[in-house]
Amino acid sequence: MTFPEIQLRHSLPLLLICDNLRDPGNLGTILRSAAGAGCSKVLLTKGCVDAWEPKVLRAGMGAHFQVPIVNNLDWETVPNYLPTDTRVYVADNCGLYAQAQTSNKAIDHGWVCDQHLSKLHKYEEEKEDDLETGASKHWLPELEVQSYDVDWTEAPAAVVIGGETHGVSLESLQLASSTGGKRLLIPVVPGVDSLNSAMAASILLFEGKRQLRLRAEHLSRDMSYR
Repeated sequence: MTFPEIQLRHSLPLLLICDNLRDPGNLGTILRSAAGAGCSKVLLTKGCVDAWEPKVLRAGMGAHFQVPIVNNLDWETVPNYLPTDTRVYVADNCGLYAQAQTSNKAIDHGWVCDQHLSKLHKYEEEKEDDLETGASKHWLPELEVQSYDVDWTEAPAAVVIGGETHGVSLESLQLASSTGGKRLLIPVVPGVDSLNSAMAASILLFEGKRQLRLRAEHLSRDMSYR
């Protein structure tokens, strides 16, 4: 597919990875935000709703023809679609991962902080199996948590957005760890449930765009003084 020349000129070293996003409306909205922010590419892992499903197309409002979309990827192949030296960051808008690290409890909360904890049982069971077989206890990658508005675009960046039901996958955490990435924390007021995936993706992508614009302005200003 050929994309508009103006879109390619405004493309940024910023990618989006959708991890188990199953709601058509959310995915369409996310694609629209990705196109608006100037993402160079959107990767969809297996488990995501089909990007060309009618409800996704309707919510995308033409975004499918503004940004390259790669569908149905295995996590093993995702690095093949990332530019050299890309750092992978995992969206985190409630910060329970930090608590998980200090309590040594396996928590993969995704987007729902206080509910839907039943999805953790799978990883708890895997952990128990590993312990029985003598595998390492440190099966959950340790990722530093940083605020979403602290600079994270000094290198090409890819942001992982998890689905609201199942959250981010263990594979996404492992990829982030292997590339030197972190968790990006979007704080919410205590007692308020987390943002939905489309809202969180929009906040992070346009924050990335803001950081890249400021960096370009600073570079241009420095060059003018020489």
